[in-house]
Amino acid sequence: MELTDGGSGTESAAALSSLFRGDIGFWADRTPVHEAARQGHIGQLQQLIDNGACVNLVTVDSITPLHEACLQGQTQCVKLLLSAGAQVDARNIDGSTPLCDASASGSVDCMKILLEHGAKVNPPLYTASPLHEACMSGKAECVRLLIDVGANLEAHDCHFGTPLHVACAREHLDCVKILLNSGANVNAAKLHETALHHASKVKNKDLIKILVEFGGNVYARDNRGKKPADYTWPSSASAKCLEYYEKMPMSLSQLCRLSLRKAVGQRGLNKIAKLNIPPRLIAFLSYN
Repeated sequence: MELTDGGSGTESAAALSSLFRGDIGFWADRTPVHEAARQGHIGQLQQLIDNGACVNLVTVDSITPLHEACLQGQTQCVKLLLSAGAQVDARNIDGSTPLCDASASGSVDCMKILLEHGAKVNPPLYTASPLHEACMSGKAECVRLLIDVGANLEAHDCHFGTPLHVACAREHLDCVKILLNSGANVNAAKLHETALHHASKVKNKDLIKILVEFGGNVYARDNRGKKPADYTWPSSASAKCLEYYEKMPMSLSQLCRLSLRKAVGQRGLNKIAKLNIPPRLIAFLSYN
């Protein structure tokens, strides 16, 4: 960095000074700030900050102390870091934000603090979202919270597909139920592969049943030309289940339920309980 030339030297010196003041992060190994945040040593973290330590230091893989605290569910450290100016939506080398990490660790308290500080629920296209992370880890309570604050149910990661794809691949039935009840597209495709293909690959009969109940297409073919049934073992429980659904058409009541839910739309599903219709119909439409 050249510091000998008049005005440009002043600007360069200012940039260098800014670097050491911690206004921007810089490449480093894990620092004492990272370690204190990870281990939940709130007193040590406060002392480091009081002594001028930067809360936005990044490691070689772009992990900040806030990422560390969220991964470990260190709520008090998250509060302290954010109060000291930590970047709430900092991204690591994989594109994950602290909210992604809090979702993965299942720390609802950390998630709420991040959201209060303006954390973005929906990332740019084609990157894993906090909702993907919660579904991957099977954190049902985190899934509910993210949906309540506006998480995009159809967020598409170029590797994993939608959150529903992820939840089925990892066999997290509770997360699948929450997503579907909230209006996730059961037939969303990743390279023509649906969630039902994933459920068939893991040979999970319960997943197959609930996906079909919500309108999963048993005849959908992926980019290899295979139906969900083609990924099951002959005579297995999952194979027999899909064989039954392929031979038996949906009942009229089931077709009506799917049509009504589609007409109401994703945003209107939570209003079904307020309709002036018999409670049994409300329960049926809501899959209760």
